[in-house]
Amino acid sequence: MSAVGAARRDGGCAPSAGPGVSPLEVLRVPAELSARVPAEQRGAGRDDVRLLVTRGAAVSHHAFRELPGQLRAGDVLVVNTSATLPAAANGRVGGDRVVVHFSTRGEDGRWAVELRAPAASGASVPRPGGPAGAVVRLPGGRELVLEEPVGGTLSGGPDRRHSPGPAVGARLWWARVPDRVPELLRRYGRPIRYAYTERDQPLSAYQTVFAVPAPDGRGSAEMPSAARPFTAALVAELVSRGVQFAPLSLDTGVASAEAHEPPYPERFAVPSATAWLVNAARAAGGRVVAVGTTAVRALESAADTEGVVRPAAGWTDLVVTPRRGVRAVDGLLTGLHEPQASHLLMLEAVAGREALRRGYEAALERRYLWHEFGDVHLILPDEEHNAPDCSSNEW
Repeated sequence: MSAVGAARRDGGCAPSAGPGVSPLEVLRVPAELSARVPAEQRGAGRDDVRLLVTRGAAVSHHAFRELPGQLRAGDVLVVNTSATLPAAANGRVGGDRVVVHFSTRGEDGRWAVELRAPAASGASVPRPGGPAGAVVRLPGGRELVLEEPVGGTLSGGPDRRHSPGPAVGARLWWARVPDRVPELLRRYGRPIRYAYTERDQPLSAYQTVFAVPAPDGRGSAEMPSAARPFTAALVAELVSRGVQFAPLSLDTGVASAEAHEPPYPERFAVPSATAWLVNAARAAGGRVVAVGTTAVRALESAADTEGVVRPAAGWTDLVVTPRRGVRAVDGLLTGLHEPQASHLLMLEAVAGREALRRGYEAALERRYLWHEFGDVHLILPDEEHNAPDCSSNEW
């Protein structure tokens, strides 16, 4: 095990009191800092975004193309290969138009869905969910029927023992849906987008260079966006410098920007080759850097208490918090998250509270761009001062 990661892998934080809160609740992100269009429509290409780097007390500012200079031979970048689905489709409930966000397919064939109201901008906005028994008419003469609110499991069964919280006000519902949902989405779907974006984009704008479509049509309702700035040329340069890539998959469900609840269970798979590569890198003193919070969730779900990663697949309900800590991850490349978002607790588990606060204050001061088309944040361990910061309250 590398000395860099040891301090965070021993779980050395005393339990804290109180409910989970973001360490940055007091910060506010101005609306004009939302990235409204993809980077290639603002500049020269996907990698034409900025890179904020946090190493303990040190904060520095770079172009994303400078990422190879922030890493070193022997480091491993863990990437999510889940492809993004065109998961939004129009529908009607009675005489009302709705937008259906298809989130996740349960084991029993039902889908977790969110119903939203169309907005004049072409995006959609929250609406009351339900009621049970409501019939949603879909394109092509198909229908879905809402059955019950989603609890903490997306297996589709009755077991709610692993719920991170109660059903969220009927925002997500289990629905009986027509066969061949992937075909329905291919014909009539479009990528999920929220009101902070300027206009609809083609599905290709929501695919990362690492995306591999699943043969059965499964994928992510929303893009694993931390990997979006990577290009084939940048990947080749990183490999030429001795940085390795370890693939895994985690199919993301919907995570509406307006709702900051803990993440729901999601389907993941960590292959044996990735487990071996991560363990070998750690044994040799290399750093394991997850590309995105989805990669953290999947990899940590496959790690034991000593940080040894084993092949694993299935559903994960893991919520990474400062109290739990991280066991297999040394660093994280991620987008900039809203200060109220539950993802911030995962970032705090990797970076520590004060380092995270310092980084976000610098991002606001330098007017970095937020959300999936925005700038990115690289959190690396402070190799001189790597004691965990356990000052937070969390789940």
